[in-house]
Amino acid sequence: MRVLHFFKTYWPDTFGGVERTIHAIAKGTAQYGVQSDVLSLSQAPLQNSREFDGHSAYKAKLDLEFASTGFSREVFGRFRELSEKADVVHYHFPWPMMDIVHLTSHLRRPTIVTYHSDIVKQRMLLQLYKPLMHRFLRSVDKIVATSPNYAATSDVLQRYRDKTTVIPLGLDEADYPPAPADVKTRWRERFPRPFFLFVGVLRYYKGVHILLKAARQTKLDILLIGEGPMEASLRAYAQEHRLGNVHFLGALPDSDKTALLELSTGFVFPSHLRSEAFGLSLVEAAMFGKPMISCEIGTGTSFVNTHEKTGLVVKPNDPLGLATAIKRLGENHGESLRFGHQARDAYLEKFRASDMAGHYARLYNPVS
Repeated sequence: MRVLHFFKTYWPDTFGGVERTIHAIAKGTAQYGVQSDVLSLSQAPLQNSREFDGHSAYKAKLDLEFASTGFSREVFGRFRELSEKADVVHYHFPWPMMDIVHLTSHLRRPTIVTYHSDIVKQRMLLQLYKPLMHRFLRSVDKIVATSPNYAATSDVLQRYRDKTTVIPLGLDEADYPPAPADVKTRWRERFPRPFFLFVGVLRYYKGVHILLKAARQTKLDILLIGEGPMEASLRAYAQEHRLGNVHFLGALPDSDKTALLELSTGFVFPSHLRSEAFGLSLVEAAMFGKPMISCEIGTGTSFVNTHEKTGLVVKPNDPLGLATAIKRLGENHGESLRFGHQARDAYLEKFRASDMAGHYARLYNPVS
């Protein structure tokens, strides 16, 4: 069986949460006899079309971007060419350009869409896009939500309950080999005190500005891995308020990230808006057996992190609540260990990439 995945970006151009999910599905379903192709946009389509972990990453020329949406003239032909070879087309929502390509292609293949997120930021443009969006969602055969929480709280998904199923996102532990001893030693010497870790792109909905306000109310170290459009303003705030316990580490190699996950006291994830639909970084923390702190935003974050079981869930946009949770886990070693063990159990039970891949392989077969 051949499956074509279609999304606006993919490796090597970008490798964020959706891209990592596509990669895990493509890699994991191979053992079920599924051959995967991925089509995305790129400013350098020739150079960036290549093989990746047993599947093919194809590119069409990116012409322009507007409101986080990439547009391409070339993609219509590339999609037609690749979809004709596929048994199933697997879309990854949201991306309005994808809807247009699908609806104009007169596709005669079974279709699945993984619904990663509602459109939250572009509310004005959403009103213009809604007719196209619903026409697209009505036309596909199956819709996959990434958590029962999101399926229950998304007004859009509620309209398509009859063809929506839930398949949680998962990660492969084999992609996270233990950190070399010298790397761990280097980080342990640099940060000898207990610390909490954040990993993610520094975007508006990640709530890092709220975390910095919380950091003013605790002496515990907070390490931030990642870069992004909010970085300059966040650094300026930390400097202005002399937050010596906040450390911006930028983007790090995987071995360094793994070392810090292993060494951390806990994981803090302050995303405060529904744009954070799941939070794969939380799955990483659970995989490493770390207690988690997150916010209740009605999405998959509270599916990964269960309050008082795998960590603590606080109100969104609440610096005092975040600070209180950080201090509680930092000061209660036994409780932190218990939450961490239960987070690890939750990963093994619900968030392994092999389980996700198996669910998708079974979904592909009946559709095809």
